[in-house]
Amino acid sequence: MAPALAVAHALRARGAEVVFIGGDRAEATLVPAAGFEFHELSLEGLSRSNPLHALRGLARAGAASARARRLLAELAPSVVMGGGGYVAGPVGLGAITLGIPLVLTEADSHLGLANRWLARGAKRVCLSFPIAGRDSGRYRVTGRPLWFFGGPRGQARARFAIPADQPCVLVFGGSLGARSINTAALEAFSDAPWHVLHLTGARDYPDFAGRPLREGYDLREQLDLDDFAWALSAADLVVARAGSSVLEIAVHGLPAVLVPYPQAAADHQTRNAEFMAAAGAAVVVADDRLTGPWLADEVAELFGDHPRMAAMADAARALAHPDAAGEVAEALLEVAR
Repeated sequence: MAPALAVAHALRARGAEVVFIGGDRAEATLVPAAGFEFHELSLEGLSRSNPLHALRGLARAGAASARARRLLAELAPSVVMGGGGYVAGPVGLGAITLGIPLVLTEADSHLGLANRWLARGAKRVCLSFPIAGRDSGRYRVTGRPLWFFGGPRGQARARFAIPADQPCVLVFGGSLGARSINTAALEAFSDAPWHVLHLTGARDYPDFAGRPLREGYDLREQLDLDDFAWALSAADLVVARAGSSVLEIAVHGLPAVLVPYPQAAADHQTRNAEFMAAAGAAVVVADDRLTGPWLADEVAELFGDHPRMAAMADAARALAHPDAAGEVAEALLEVAR
């Protein structure tokens, strides 16, 4: 939802009116709080393991498609943007059948199911990563839209009580967390001489929160979107999964140790990580090879090699699209015109 909100703010800054159609999840709260009109669709993802749940999902998708088409007919937008995911399917289909221009955005290094299905009817497809075979005139690599970039390093470090002269490692594994990363980080950095800001995610936090930790090991469940951007501004190195957030890491020019989630759809996290590693911006380790001792040695080696860290930071910045939100907004306005 953050990328869509970033594009919405960029469009509003250019004088456009923006209305959202979304599901009954986080966007139902985040979008109105950001000051945008919101219309809700009730639907769910299609289960691949439970036939009854899949049938229920199909029924709700049919009803949502009809409602999405009615909403689009009433709103009469100049252009529709699809952000991927199961909500984008009914709305994108409604746009195509009503003759409303459609622009898609893709967060990962492969097209998700909804975007693959809708791409032929879209006027533009804005990609976060280059994708082989998706390089015709309709496809543009715009990067991942961000709506907030944190702030000055000194101010960011003061926000998290990080000493100005102490290296800082930011550890995270997504909103739910990553057990392998959480376990390895606690083992690797329990006695390390640098500051650690460790976001366990909601699932693992209860298991780790009660452990005794040294001073300078800041363990938290998670951060909101703005505080997460500040955390990136404060950090020197990131240990993380390899979702689309790798592009946010790149915008901040941070070297990274990436641990792709092995069950990600189409193994896209491995592709994301390899994209960063091929440019020299990251070290990649498979989830089943990650251990506390390996992580401790790797991070110590990186912090001890200042030229290498600087080169990785430069490589990360070279991959970044800091004005991705503006690029997507311009694509939408171009199609609308």
